[in-house]
Amino acid sequence: MAKKRKKHSSFKKSTRQEESPVKAKKYLGQHFLKDEEIARQIANTLSMNGYTNVLEIGPGTGVLTKYLLQRSMNLVAMELDEESIIYLNHSFRLEHNEILQQNNSLEIIQADFLKYDLSTLFNLEPFAITGNFPYNISTQIVFRLLEIRNRVPEFSGMFQKEVAQRICAKEGNKTYGILSVLVQAFYHAEYLFTVKPEVFDPPPKVESGVLRLIRKEDFTLECDEKLLFKVVKTGFNQRRKTLRNSLKIFNLSDNLKEDAIFDRRPEELAVAQFIALTKKIDDDSI
Repeated sequence: MAKKRKKHSSFKKSTRQEESPVKAKKYLGQHFLKDEEIARQIANTLSMNGYTNVLEIGPGTGVLTKYLLQRSMNLVAMELDEESIIYLNHSFRLEHNEILQQNNSLEIIQADFLKYDLSTLFNLEPFAITGNFPYNISTQIVFRLLEIRNRVPEFSGMFQKEVAQRICAKEGNKTYGILSVLVQAFYHAEYLFTVKPEVFDPPPKVESGVLRLIRKEDFTLECDEKLLFKVVKTGFNQRRKTLRNSLKIFNLSDNLKEDAIFDRRPEELAVAQFIALTKKIDDDSI
């Protein structure tokens, strides 16, 4: 009995690319993902609910880019490395011309996400952010996200495992800290899965973790935002001390310092409690 012929696919069936078309640069913190299935999984972390625009940070060799393009979206890929830009604009487009012709929009921009004027993207429409983020700037990427949260309903991607766990950690956990509180004040955070070093070229010395952030339906704060950031950072900078000792710089009144919340350490407070604490400190200064 004759075997059935496999359906044609514009992508290779192998789970890994044999050789990277671009050389990874250590100074850019590049570790190119080789595993096709993991790239597919990351692309599928985006719900596409309420938006059609997506910004990919650090596309590198385009292994994630091509799976994003299988979905219906307007995609901007932002890359700093000139060699990657040349590859993405030429060889990548030729290799994946079939999928690019299926009403998919791809714009490739050579730029630094941390410095780029994001108001020029997508005609001020909402957009999601995803990527295999360079570990050396991943925390800065998250803080930039918080600055533009009004436009970003969803965020997903790959970080160093410890950073991803820290972002998603809950109170009472040793990894719970500044990033956890500030991100979760505005977003629901979910740690999705762990990625081993050997699926990268070159392999990093640590494991990686993929997470997803979905903006809260009501992401306005019931307290002063700048003061919240200051309270959280000050508290966790001396995380072993009680809040009564770590927050001395706020010149709290004796009456407020008697509040039982100041007997606790910062890692014990949930996000809502930090917001309530910030309101108390703000009212105390009036």
